Amino acid sequence: MPLVSMRQLLDEAAAGGYGVGAFNVNNMEQIQAIMEAARETRSPVIVQASRGARRYTNDLFLWHLMQAAVELYPEIPVALHLDHGNEPATCISAIELGFTSVMMDGSLEADGKTPASFEYNVAVTKEVVEHAHARGVTVEGELGTLGGVEDGHGSGEVHLTDPDQAVEFVEETGIDALAVAIGTSHGAYKFSQPPDGEVLKMSLIQEIHRRLPDTHLVMHGSSSVPQELVAKVNEFGGALKPAWGVPLEEIQLGIRNGVRKINVDTDSRLAITGAIRQVFVESPETFDPRDYLTPARAAMQALIAQRMEGFGQAGHAGDYEPLSLEEMSERYATAAARA
Repeated sequence: MPLVSMRQLLDEAAAGGYGVGAFNVNNMEQIQAIMEAARETRSPVIVQASRGARRYTNDLFLWHLMQAAVELYPEIPVALHLDHGNEPATCISAIELGFTSVMMDGSLEADGKTPASFEYNVAVTKEVVEHAHARGVTVEGELGTLGGVEDGHGSGEVHLTDPDQAVEFVEETGIDALAVAIGTSHGAYKFSQPPDGEVLKMSLIQEIHRRLPDTHLVMHGSSSVPQELVAKVNEFGGALKPAWGVPLEEIQLGIRNGVRKINVDTDSRLAITGAIRQVFVESPETFDPRDYLTPARAAMQALIAQRMEGFGQAGHAGDYEPLSLEEMSERYATAAARA
């Protein structure tokens, strides 16, 4: 099956009461790990690439890798999503390439670092929505900012999402999904201790969902940073500082309150790095990339499969017939005509 609309994946997740993991990729092995985990668990999946990943991989390589993925795994509904588009031109270029979903992160200005005004965010996000929906493509927006920096994107500041503004933002822009800032951060060092309600504001998600029951919510920076993966990296020569991520039970609480897309990147990196370091320490004579990338891929696959089970998406790959982007475009046009 071809790449499908992320909006349909999220609509089906809402109907089924589960979440869908959105896993970042930079190379072939990561895509293979995700697709093998999806087949193993029979899960729909969102594969996402940041601007940094597009530069690293090259758009053409990325596109053809994803075409191979949907050809080799025809039973898996897959959406290809742009993570943290910094300006409309970035989103439009992804749509032209064939991405079926884009994030217009207007919470920051085009430099990807400076917090933007609400008015700016609305204007650029609305521009992308109009372009994308005409082509059946999904749009995610963000209100508030996360801590940390990912691929050079991020202010390093935390500005929590305001529920009143969230309602206005969704109404003004017409987005399909809203990324909310609840205290999480990009990267491995999200929290210096296991998070509680003072630093991880799950109550905000509950309040926003109460006000926007039909809007799909997104949790960014939602790697759990498993302590065993941190310990493995350090055991084999790493020097990671103590860190904690978002506990699975908190993500599951979010899913019960409207969260349909959960972004995971750091956990994958930890799984890959631990496996590679182990090979280098235990078999220092190794120099064939296949000898260390094969266990790295397997480690990421195991991690992703765990997340798919934990998010509840496992077993749902065959629940529905994917709609084409042309059909999604018609749906958007019909909804706009009724508004």
